[in-house]
Amino acid sequence: MIYPETTFLTATQLAAAIREKKVSAVEAMEAQLARIALVNPLLNAIVTLDEEAARAGAKAADLAIARGEAVGPLTGVPVTLKDGHATAGMRTTVGLEACADHVPTTDSTIAARLRKAGAIIIGKTNVPPRLRDFQTVNPIFGRTVNPWDVTRTPGGSSGGAAAAVAAGLVPLEIGSDAGGSIRVPAHLTGIYGFKPTQATVPITGSYADPPDMPRSFRLLFDIGPLARDVDDLILAHRIIAGADGLDTEVPPVATDEMPEPALDELKVAWAPTFPGVPVAIDIADAITGFARALDIAGARVGQALPRHDFAAERTLFSVFITWYSEAFQPPREASPSLSAYLEALNQRDEFIIAWERFFDDWDVLVCPAMMCTAFRHRRADEH
Repeated sequence: MIYPETTFLTATQLAAAIREKKVSAVEAMEAQLARIALVNPLLNAIVTLDEEAARAGAKAADLAIARGEAVGPLTGVPVTLKDGHATAGMRTTVGLEACADHVPTTDSTIAARLRKAGAIIIGKTNVPPRLRDFQTVNPIFGRTVNPWDVTRTPGGSSGGAAAAVAAGLVPLEIGSDAGGSIRVPAHLTGIYGFKPTQATVPITGSYADPPDMPRSFRLLFDIGPLARDVDDLILAHRIIAGADGLDTEVPPVATDEMPEPALDELKVAWAPTFPGVPVAIDIADAITGFARALDIAGARVGQALPRHDFAAERTLFSVFITWYSEAFQPPREASPSLSAYLEALNQRDEFIIAWERFFDDWDVLVCPAMMCTAFRHRRADEH
């Protein structure tokens, strides 16, 4: 089993093959590096690559396995991280020229946990400046393109991450998401992405440490995996989740594993769009077709959405977009009134309650991740 056979294995499959000595970690790493050398110059997905550390990590993994040592669930698996997560000794820029030469001395919590699980962090993937765009382009590294069509965007802000996974450069990535930065790129590149429940994964060392991150932004910001297989999302989340004693928003509470329901017990709600949100016909058709397929397969399927004011939810999201563009700027004399802020928090709580009640009746909602498929590259001022 050599290149290219190993490059499109899932992280779970590759880790098992390495543990079982069906392929060595060195062979798997060389295959991955060859794939990167072949494809990445076209995509510009990986913007920092440490081949020396990658090869050293692979050799160490093989030695540990040969000695019969207990190894982690990702031992020998090459991974990259979105260029907003701090990595000791490896450049971390957040897409900003001012940070072009920034090399952290310590790992983010998620980087440390991946290493402990045996993963080999080989590089960083491209992002828009400050992770603030649904495209991925910045003045340091330039533009990342979609592996399926280079005239189109892979999305953002985890666009480099999604492009790398979709193109087989790595099997697993860790992104971040406040307003769609995992979900949108996963959708636009045809892979899987997971934004976990708020405050289950520590953000220590990711973008801005908790003391430096505006409290209102922490209500939205989460860290999660991107992969070509759902099992990899589950594995990665188990590795990176849980309190670290530094991010006080993440409680020291064990997360119970939920039993996987039988398909005929699964209650699936579906919606081809949301009220007031136009969706491309092919997107709506795909959602409808998938819902029908689940129904035929035996799931309990029904078209449904929560009963609440979606117009107000859209308004609140538009306020977030405006605020997000200014969140990390120096404070100015004008600011929203306390009453307006409290009202926004109250609306947010009402939306959360409506969704929680909805999921009392349904296990899952099948709906569009975005209103369209991958769009052509645009300037920042184009809409």
